[in-house]
Amino acid sequence: MEKGGSGHTVEYVPEHRKEGRRRMANPGPMGLFSFAATTFLLSLFNLHTRDIQTPNVIIGMAIFAGGLVQLLAGMWEVPNGNVFGATAFASYGAFWMSYATIFIPSSGVIASFNGNMDEFNQAIGLYLMVWFMITLMFIPPVLKKNIAFVVLLSCLSLALLMLSIGAFNGMPSVNKAGGVFGVITGLVAFYIGVAQMLAAERTAIIHLPLGVLSED
Repeated sequence: MEKGGSGHTVEYVPEHRKEGRRRMANPGPMGLFSFAATTFLLSLFNLHTRDIQTPNVIIGMAIFAGGLVQLLAGMWEVPNGNVFGATAFASYGAFWMSYATIFIPSSGVIASFNGNMDEFNQAIGLYLMVWFMITLMFIPPVLKKNIAFVVLLSCLSLALLMLSIGAFNGMPSVNKAGGVFGVITGLVAFYIGVAQMLAAERTAIIHLPLGVLSED
């Protein structure tokens, strides 16, 4: 401790501790890759890629990659002071874990509908519509800062909207449209994740633009 000019006690912070604070790792790429991989894979299933009709392989991915890893990324954004990152990653982590739970047989969620799949589809449609609304709320905070995130959240919004409408109306073509927007969302998230990793590396030989409009 040292006495400041005004007589107040000032805490002495060693240089190595200051450097440690400056070099706190950015958890964004980790969260983005987990989000991208899970979204991309489920969207391929929604498009029936390789003639896959049953998408339950996504359950493990949704729990651990899309869910747990994103939740951790959100919590690690808190000490970085990134309110948007903490809120978005934690929210989508919760989304993926809750989505996976619906399709785990032992959860009993699907069984509780007693084979009434029309009612189940209406419920899933409402579930996806709520997340469409949440995603829309994430767009205003990034409108004047980052074009890449605006594109990402816009594509995700369209994917969730299409999937919700497809569940309500039982229209395979609309579900496939949601799958297409989901694939685009995953690719954009991969791009942003790579860009953030390159930006964090002093030895990176290239940097990818994110369309940053303001540093404020």
